[in-house]
Amino acid sequence: MDKDLYAVVGNPISHSKSPRIHSLFAQQTGENLDYTAIQAPENEFRTVVTDFFSRGGQGLNVTVPFKEEAWKLADYRTERAQKAGAANTLYLDNKNHLTADNTDGVGLVSDLVNNHGIPISGARVLVLGAGGAVRGVLGLLLAQKPESLTIANRTVSRAQGLVLMFADEAGGASLESCGFEAPDAPFDIIINGTSASLQGDLPPLSPAVIGPGTVVYDMMYSLDATPFNQWAMDQGATRVFDGLGMLVEQAAESFRVWRGLRPDTASVIKELRTV
Repeated sequence: MDKDLYAVVGNPISHSKSPRIHSLFAQQTGENLDYTAIQAPENEFRTVVTDFFSRGGQGLNVTVPFKEEAWKLADYRTERAQKAGAANTLYLDNKNHLTADNTDGVGLVSDLVNNHGIPISGARVLVLGAGGAVRGVLGLLLAQKPESLTIANRTVSRAQGLVLMFADEAGGASLESCGFEAPDAPFDIIINGTSASLQGDLPPLSPAVIGPGTVVYDMMYSLDATPFNQWAMDQGATRVFDGLGMLVEQAAESFRVWRGLRPDTASVIKELRTV
């Protein structure tokens, strides 16, 4: 029996863990699928997507630098993709319309709440960055009903733009923006949504944002502590997590969107940690 075709598209893509993750999901669930990685030339994303689905492909994951282009290319967007302004999941609906979804927010919240037991409800949350990675998760974070959510960014106007964009989803939460240097008191949860720390460029935060119980989460992942997480531990943080669980959880949500069932993630996260 022919296998259903899935893939992840990006540039570069050779480092991607997605084929391994979805292979483990398929083994676990008994789903008959083949998941590969496709490196698309930066000016040929549309052609690659069109060709993939014309060959009978069932679904695509999309990673940098194509998430915004995937969003623009789609005929329809789910509600969470619409607000995110970017898509990491593509598929054809039952009328053959290219549909865009974004599972990053589900991935982050699932990892924090379910895997690490960190309640977001009622928490004071600091989110670092105002780019696509942050925009993709804000709606799901606000749906958890934090007490407050502060977006800090080097360019404050970009953070202010996100505050305006998501004001209607804040509910009772205080939603604010500021520069990196402004926060000067501890937060319950700090989420690093910038990628700069992997290049060793740390946001100029005050150590005062780290308190005895502060949870620190870097959306990037690394075999060792990410530079941001290492900085947090140097300030006394003891509950520090990277984004590997988020990667697996967003993949599981994409798998659910495509196949109608959600695989167990704990065993996959454990396996990736030991490879």
